[in-house]
Amino acid sequence: MAFSSALRLLTLSPFTPTTRLSFLRRSTSQLRFLSASPKRRPSTSIKAVSGSGRRDEPEQDGNGSLVVVDGNGSDIIKKNEGRIVLTELHKEATEAYMAYAMSVLLGRALPDVRDGLKPVHRRILFAMHELGLSSKKPFKKCARVVGEVLGKFHPHGDTAVYDSMVRMAQDFSLRSPLVNGHGNFGSIDADPPAAMRYTECRLEELAEAVLLADLDQDTVDFVPNFDNSQKEPSLLPARLPTILLNGSSGIAVGMATNIPPHNLGEVVDVLCVMIHNPEATLQELLEYMPGPDFPTGGIIMGNLGILEAYRTGRGRVVVRGKTDVELLDSKSKRSAIIIKEIPYQTNKSALVEKIADLVESKSLDGISDIRDESDRSGMRVVIELKRGSDPLIVLNNLYRLTSLQSTFSCNMVGILNGKPKQMGLKEILQAFLDFRCSVVERRARYQLSKAQHRRHIVEGILVGFDNLDGVIRIIREASSNSIAAVGLRNGELLILKFNLSEKQAEALLDMSLRRLTLRESDNFVAENKSLTEQISKLEELLSSRKNILEVLMALNMKPQLDSSILDTVVGCPGHFFTWNGRTSVKLIEQEAIDLKNKFASPRRSILEDTDNGQLEDIDVIPNEEMLLAVSEKGYLKRMKPSTFTQQNRGTIGKSVGKLKMNDAMSDFIVCHAHDYVLYFSDKGTVYSARAYKIPECSRTASGTPLVQILSLSDGERITSIIPVSEFTEDQFLLMLTVQGYIKRVPLNSFSSIRSSGIIAIQLVPGDELKWVRCCTNDDFVAMASHNGMIRTQGRNTRGALAMRLKEGDRMASVDIIPAAMWNDLETTSKLPGTNVKSHDGPWLLFISESGHGKRVPLSRFRMSSLNRVGLIGYKFSAEDRLAAVFVVGFTLAEDGESDEEVVLVSQSGTVNRIKVRDISIQSRFARGVILMRLDHAGKIQSASLISATESEPEEVLDIAAQG
Repeated sequence: MAFSSALRLLTLSPFTPTTRLSFLRRSTSQLRFLSASPKRRPSTSIKAVSGSGRRDEPEQDGNGSLVVVDGNGSDIIKKNEGRIVLTELHKEATEAYMAYAMSVLLGRALPDVRDGLKPVHRRILFAMHELGLSSKKPFKKCARVVGEVLGKFHPHGDTAVYDSMVRMAQDFSLRSPLVNGHGNFGSIDADPPAAMRYTECRLEELAEAVLLADLDQDTVDFVPNFDNSQKEPSLLPARLPTILLNGSSGIAVGMATNIPPHNLGEVVDVLCVMIHNPEATLQELLEYMPGPDFPTGGIIMGNLGILEAYRTGRGRVVVRGKTDVELLDSKSKRSAIIIKEIPYQTNKSALVEKIADLVESKSLDGISDIRDESDRSGMRVVIELKRGSDPLIVLNNLYRLTSLQSTFSCNMVGILNGKPKQMGLKEILQAFLDFRCSVVERRARYQLSKAQHRRHIVEGILVGFDNLDGVIRIIREASSNSIAAVGLRNGELLILKFNLSEKQAEALLDMSLRRLTLRESDNFVAENKSLTEQISKLEELLSSRKNILEVLMALNMKPQLDSSILDTVVGCPGHFFTWNGRTSVKLIEQEAIDLKNKFASPRRSILEDTDNGQLEDIDVIPNEEMLLAVSEKGYLKRMKPSTFTQQNRGTIGKSVGKLKMNDAMSDFIVCHAHDYVLYFSDKGTVYSARAYKIPECSRTASGTPLVQILSLSDGERITSIIPVSEFTEDQFLLMLTVQGYIKRVPLNSFSSIRSSGIIAIQLVPGDELKWVRCCTNDDFVAMASHNGMIRTQGRNTRGALAMRLKEGDRMASVDIIPAAMWNDLETTSKLPGTNVKSHDGPWLLFISESGHGKRVPLSRFRMSSLNRVGLIGYKFSAEDRLAAVFVVGFTLAEDGESDEEVVLVSQSGTVNRIKVRDISIQSRFARGVILMRLDHAGKIQSASLISATESEPEEVLDIAAQG
């Protein structure tokens, strides 16, 4: 920059051809500058050298140095009369850029902490104040105000001024608007405002009360405007921290600011806390101002970001729109999501368009229609859902994919003491209180000066009343006003050696005859007394440090501190209680409370104590019904329920898919996507994983190996799978081993399972865990043909012997009989005159490995204790064995029959889904009927019972048992 300046200051003399040719021959480093004067002077050259420099050139101090040399190559150290400045290029560039950056920071982009305004906003409000556009005056064209601002205070473009004025009038941009706009000032859909020649404006009452109330009482400094033609305020005497009230946003050079708006009542409350307890902690302040309050409302998720922003000045606040779910049609159960509020600074029309684009691109499912029904009464965006869609899942997808949930990044940077600084909540409040105390002090001194001046005039008038005849005589004898004034000052009115001043004499001359009555004299006496008292209080308040300490103690602001500590606190240079006049804290508090009582409004943004609005995978996955199929070699796959449709009894069924060589189906259950699936192995270890984390595949796929989902050891097999929707305290897991050991463990003991699994039951050598069922404390257990009660035991134990097994016999299946069902059965059978029919439910459903099955009324079995042989429940053929036993009759149709279904799975992977009502009711010794034909499918490997309540989408799937 210095080099270019030198080029502008020095001009080249006219070249002759020879001179021009010799000039071109020289290198850039030997460029010579010739004076424009006729006389030839010794030529000099300016060299630009690098940090290293060449050997034949002088050594330089730094990179980019400029050296002035004469024709012989020697340095010129003489005075050059200021025409050439010796400087390093990088230093000059740095200093010039920093000067430009500070100009942008202070003059445009960043607000002042004291009044919370940028220069353009401050100038707009001051220009409207000067034009007399108060809240009670008629509106005036915005073009008139913009012209006033441009012509007197703000030498920039009219668009910048008008846009700033528009934003101060938008109730969706500012929590407390400062300008009252009349006309089209834009909308939340980002519609542009009308041209300034069409719109009108005036000041809001709040702007007058908070920012402009004390402007005419010498409370702030006035500085010259850009052309030094008049004065403008460097600050506005704000009565509240406007930087918190309305926030601010701006991008400067090298830094930016983004301060959220807050509720006026809460700002006043936290300000009063700081006045009474300057050492209040951040947690104490948050009790009175828990967080931002955005003009568009919304829901603030969590307070960790707020706490960090208030502590350091930087943090992230997650904001969600406020929504409701309405039922559109009770018959079809179609519902709609209603958006009533959106996050701050979100474009509503862009949000609606984004949702429509996502639906069209099939990135967002479950939405059938979207329309904007917003009007002047409020916002209302209707999102109609498809039949069967889960509103919570759709809403979570909207939060994840659209700006219905957005993040407000707090960066609280403001101008403090002429420099930009990032501040926390306490620093901002402290800086405002320092400024406000200075304003109150200057206002008090101004009022004191005016009171003293007025008392001086009143005293002169009273002297004139006491000597009224002499005053009239001097005035009558005087030939002019000036002679009369001189006579009043130096004439006969000498009382106690007190002469009237020039202003007192002028005041007496300006009085009319009607004011010379006795009543007027009494009024002046009363006014003089009142002024004397007012002056005495102001002087006492501003006189000494001792009086300030008394004021602080009287306000009970530090009742537990002694005078020495108060001296330290008051003398602290950064504290707002200093001895030189910053004492009217009680007045500051009272003024703030008055503003709260007049302008406060209820909070719009709701604060929710959550995990900062972070959405997990489960939040956007529908809790739909799903089928899980496990093979003996450990392959697991998830399928949709529609994969297997209902079939008649005795049919072949439908294949579950391709299996590996020498593999067979082991288990088949029905669950929901959000369920925790507990995997119990033959070694008594339990593992856990969410159901939706199992990869979904087609019916013909082989599935996913369990070793990719669970940390299974070598040779470990999964023998039972239990879906759990919630780990409640009154639920238990019933475990039964192959050798007949049974135990009961509280369900919540498995709520936290590490990835490597935990021990569910201790097994004896040769035994393995085979069946696990959910039950309650009062339920009964049906093991093949045996009923009995179980006592509660802790986890990691072997359990009691449930059933005495004959040699070569093993446990086949187990199911839970709800206590209510058993008690109703016993109560009904004991009632006098009641005849329980042989086919009445509930029933025990027996399924054999050969595909046969039957129902036997539960009333045909008695309850017995542990370690008994039991009763015969099924008559098998020579090669047949029992595959599963279920308690059915939980849900009944209108005709009293079972309304449940059973799913049968063969070893080859064929699945058949049939109604329980189609299975005939027989005696304990009958073989049953054919449920599924197993010509080439092997044996029945697994069976699952599906309750009829699964047809209702909001009910949790009830799996009675798995075989």
